[in-house]
Amino acid sequence: MNPTLRQMRAFVALAKTGNFTQAADYLHVTQSALSGLIKELEATLGARVVDRSTRKVTLTEIGRGLYPLFAKMLDDLDVALQDVANKTSLRQGLVRVAAPQLMSCTLLPQVMAAYRVRHPEVQVRLVDAPVENVAARVLSGEVDLGIGPERDPMPQIAARQLFEMPFMLVAPHGHPLNRKRRLVWADLAQYPFISLQGQFTERLITDMHASPEVALHPANEVTFMTTALAMVSAGLGITVCLPYAEPLVKLYQLRMRLLHEPELTRRFFVTTREGRSLSPAAESFISFLFEFVGRLPAQR
Repeated sequence: MNPTLRQMRAFVALAKTGNFTQAADYLHVTQSALSGLIKELEATLGARVVDRSTRKVTLTEIGRGLYPLFAKMLDDLDVALQDVANKTSLRQGLVRVAAPQLMSCTLLPQVMAAYRVRHPEVQVRLVDAPVENVAARVLSGEVDLGIGPERDPMPQIAARQLFEMPFMLVAPHGHPLNRKRRLVWADLAQYPFISLQGQFTERLITDMHASPEVALHPANEVTFMTTALAMVSAGLGITVCLPYAEPLVKLYQLRMRLLHEPELTRRFFVTTREGRSLSPAAESFISFLFEFVGRLPAQR
């Protein structure tokens, strides 16, 4: 026995209304089409489900047993289909994003606020994580996507470049370096440099291919860029970061300047898990993220 959805819907509508004409109107079909679906259902089951008369329709014993079952099945299916429709039309949905701490307190909140204006029914949840943990959270399925700087490739992680930005000097407005018309990396050597722990300084030195007098020798290494900025604001040294951090730099009343010779850049990527389909909401957020970043002012 394998009744079709159309047969089940016809039977439930007839059971609810008790009338062929009303049931046909409810389903937007002709009365003869409805009658044909009921006959098909009875043929499939090998039993009558309704007793017909000129005045009313009465459910048989089998029909009375099937009606609540079919009604619940159809209600559950309709709820599930409506949920799919809401998600594909972005009337609801959830996006989980992992990003490093600095990006989580600068660029990402701006993106989330702008995205909410366009899709107010979609929730975006931000997980601020150490930069080295972003890809792991994507791989575990804890988040739908991650955003972070270039790292060595990881199995099962797909990466798409989001932007490439140059390093900028960050120093107090009255710092002697800000009196120079053009800044080069060698200018930084004579001042205390506050760096981040881990791969940050290592990659900088590798990228420079610099002579010993140009190479960085951090006076202090901290875990978070927010700590570095607070120390710079207190006059304890200088640091470097990327232009997307400008809102936080301004909050600390510091100044950003482009560095030359060499002009070093960092690439950031959107990472997802290979072989795992993204929800319509996640796909939409990624598209919006690229659109938003594409409108940022050029730094060169």
